[in-house]
Amino acid sequence: MGWQDIRIETERLILRPPQAGDFAGWAAFFADPEATRHMGGPRSEPLAWRHFLMMVGAWNIQGASSFSLIDKRSGQWLGWSGPWDPPGWPGREVGWSLVRAAWGHGYATEAATAVVDWVFRTLGWDEVIHLVTPDNHPSQGVARRLGSGVLRCIEMSEPFSGEVVDVWGQSRDTWLRRRA
Repeated sequence: MGWQDIRIETERLILRPPQAGDFAGWAAFFADPEATRHMGGPRSEPLAWRHFLMMVGAWNIQGASSFSLIDKRSGQWLGWSGPWDPPGWPGREVGWSLVRAAWGHGYATEAATAVVDWVFRTLGWDEVIHLVTPDNHPSQGVARRLGSGVLRCIEMSEPFSGEVVDVWGQSRDTWLRRRA
């Protein structure tokens, strides 16, 4: 089984590596100033395409990256959640981003819970972090529901130089105790 065949199902979601047909949702997400407010703001379609291909490339090179989140009932693309571990990153991250229509329904927590389970079980990570800007209260709520706490505050390096974020996270042992 290759990375293209990885599929995680939750009660309401299918998590799978991005496919070409997901790009329309990806581009619409990046065109939305409110949805992208905490991740550098909106991007043009060509820049959204580069970001999309970066995620697919990480799957190909590293064997893991963001999953597309698909609503089981409607088949709609809702956003992404997944592991992110490029060189120079502040730690092994599980992040999430959803289209505005999916906000407030618990999808981010549902998806991120499945991803954290997956990275600890499949990738063997010892710790997971979530980078959250100090004014992103909804994502702080997701991090709390995951059982994470603020570990430190950092100033990001390229490509987000100068942006200050809180590093939320927890150890594998803490996660497993909480899930037992």
